[in-house]
Amino acid sequence: MSRNIPIDVVDEGDSSLYVKERKVYPRDVSGPLNRLRVAAVVWLLGMFYVFPWLRWDGRQAVLFDLPARKFHVFGLTFWPQDFLFLALLLIIAALALFFFTALAGRLFCGYACPQTVWTEVFLWMERWTEGDRPKRMKLDAAPWTREKVLRKGAKHALWMLFALWTGFTFVGFFTPITDLGARLGTLSWGGWETFWVLFYALATWGNAGFLREQVCKYMCPYARFQSAMFDRNTLIIAYDPLRGEPRGPRKRGLGSVLERVRGLLDKTTAYDYVFRAGRHPSAASQLVHAKGTITWDGDLGEVAPLPKFAPEQLGDCVDCTICVQVCPTGIDIRNGLQYECIACGACIDACDEVMDKMGYPHGLIRYSTQNAIDGKSTRVLRPRIVVYGLLLLGFMVAWAVGVSTRSDLIVEALRDRNALYRETADGVVENDYTLKLVNKSDRDRTFRISVEAAPGIELRDNGGAVRARAGAVASVPVVVVSRDGTAGRNDIRFIVEEDDGASRKVVDSSFFGPVR
Repeated sequence: MSRNIPIDVVDEGDSSLYVKERKVYPRDVSGPLNRLRVAAVVWLLGMFYVFPWLRWDGRQAVLFDLPARKFHVFGLTFWPQDFLFLALLLIIAALALFFFTALAGRLFCGYACPQTVWTEVFLWMERWTEGDRPKRMKLDAAPWTREKVLRKGAKHALWMLFALWTGFTFVGFFTPITDLGARLGTLSWGGWETFWVLFYALATWGNAGFLREQVCKYMCPYARFQSAMFDRNTLIIAYDPLRGEPRGPRKRGLGSVLERVRGLLDKTTAYDYVFRAGRHPSAASQLVHAKGTITWDGDLGEVAPLPKFAPEQLGDCVDCTICVQVCPTGIDIRNGLQYECIACGACIDACDEVMDKMGYPHGLIRYSTQNAIDGKSTRVLRPRIVVYGLLLLGFMVAWAVGVSTRSDLIVEALRDRNALYRETADGVVENDYTLKLVNKSDRDRTFRISVEAAPGIELRDNGGAVRARAGAVASVPVVVVSRDGTAGRNDIRFIVEEDDGASRKVVDSSFFGPVR
C-alpha cells in the first residue's frame, strides 16, 4: 500500500519553524548620544589598532608572547605564575558588567561591545558607498546594473580591506607586529599566522557585515540573561506612554500634552493603547517592519483596534517611526523593553530631533527607570548596587596591590630524584638540588645563594655569584654537604639574594642523611 508523503508539513503562516530575517537598514542619526557612541568607537578601535605599534623599553608595548609564556602590557610583564592576576581580572570584568547593567542597563552592548563597535564602522562604509537608508533600500530592490555593481563592489572592497587589517592587527598582538609586517612583503608568514589573519578577517566581515543584529539576538547569551540583573530601578531606554499615547500624525502648532489641558494619561489607559497599537499597527508602523519580540501569557482573544482620535486627544508621539528606522536591531521601542534592545540610544537622539521640529520638550524616549515612567519613586542606591560596587572595588584594589607588590624573582628548589643522598668515601653526605631562578625583570641581575641549616650542613661551593638574564629562567645546580655525619631528615632553607639587596627569596627544602 502506498501513501502520498506530504511535502509542506509546515505552512507559511505564523507557525513556521523558520522565518527568514528581513534586512535591517539603520537610518543615520545625529545627537549627543550618537556623538558619545562615535567617540567610544574611535577610542576603542584606536586602542586596538594603535597599541601593537607602540614601543616600551625597546619592545612592543602590548605583546602576548605565547612561545615565551610572557604577556607584556606596557611596563608590566605577566608570567604563567601570575595566573592569579588574570583570574582576578576576569572576575573584575564580570563584576563590572553586573554593576553597570544593574545600574544603567546594557551600556556595554550599546557602546563597548566589539560586535557593536565593528558593525558601526561597517555601517559607515556602507553609507559612504550606498547612501543612507532610503537609497540602500532602493539599491537592494533594484535590478543589477553597472552602478549597483560598482557600489556593492566598492562596499565589499572596503569591508575586505578593513577586515584584513583587523585580522593582521589581531595576530600582531601575539607576534611582533613589525616583524609580521616585514614578512608580509616576502610572503613568508607561517601557516598558523596566515590562518588566524584570514580567520579573524572572515569573522569580522561576516559578523559586522552580514549577521549584525542577529549576533545580538541569537548568538550572544548576554541578551538572554540580562533580565536577571534588571529591576524596576534600572536605567533603561524607555518610551513614555503616559505622555506619548495615543500616537498619531497632526499639524504643527498643536502644543505638547504637558502644555494642554489633557495632560498625562493614567497608566492603565496608556499601556492599553500601547498594547492595542502593537496588535494593530498603523500603516506607518507596518511600513518599517519592526521586529521586536513581545510575548503575552495565555490567549488574549480578540483585541480591538484603537479608535480615531481628535488632534486634541493625541499624545506627543507623532507616529513618524523614525525611532524604528534608526534602531540597529530594527525594534519598536514604543512596545516596551525588549531583549533585542542594545541600549545604543539612537532612538533617543531621533525622537529628540522630532520633538524639536514639533516644538515639544525632549524626553518622550529617554533614559529612565520603569518606576519613573510609571510615576513612582526611584532608588539608584539599592542593595545589589552597593554589593556589586563594594565587591568590584575590593577586587580592583586587591588586583592593583597584588600587581604593584609582586616580587620580580621566583625561586624553586628541586631535589635530585635519583637518590635521596650520596655518601662519599670520607663519610661526607651530599644532597643534589637544582634551583630555578626566574628573573621577571627587564634587566640582567646577579644573585648569591646561601643555605640556613643545622650546624655542619653547608653549600659545597660556598654559593658563588649566579647571573640571571632579563626575563629568563636560570637553572643552578647546587650541592649541600654534611661533614658531621648528619642522619635522617633535616629542614634547610635556601636564601637567594640580589647583589644590591633589592630582592631576597627564601625557599624551604629538606636534607637527607643515612638512618642510624
